[in-house]
Amino acid sequence: MATAMYLEHYLDSIENLPCELQRNFQLMRDLDQRTEDKKAEIDKLATDYIANVKILSPDQRVEHLKKIQNAYSKCKEYSDDKVQLAMQTYEMVDKHIRRLDADLARFEADLKDKLEASDYESPGSRGLRSRQDYYTVLGHFC
Repeated sequence: MATAMYLEHYLDSIENLPCELQRNFQLMRDLDQRTEDKKAEIDKLATDYIANVKILSPDQRVEHLKKIQNAYSKCKEYSDDKVQLAMQTYEMVDKHIRRLDADLARFEADLKDKLEASDYESPGSRGLRSRQDYYTVLGHFC
């Protein structure tokens, strides 16, 4: 595959990556905000409960505690969603890194094959004169 083809293939594969990352990070910020709002609600519910516990009937106490428990559950749900989204984002970036590594390895192999097949070491050639020169040139592409 030609050098331009490797680059074009990779650029095509990451074309939407910035948009996807931006979308995921915005969703994480939204989940953070929801979590913070829910934590503030929990604090208010707990403060109200403590302030009024002596005058609440047993049924009202249970009802109030259920509200607090539901708010905690919702807060945990938001946190779990954020962790899941962060893992998906990591896996998406990791997939692109692995693809780049594979393309780079193929490019290096193609370049090595082309250099070995060329006439660089022939007596009349003005190209590379030793194996060390070959690896120096190859190293510039890595």
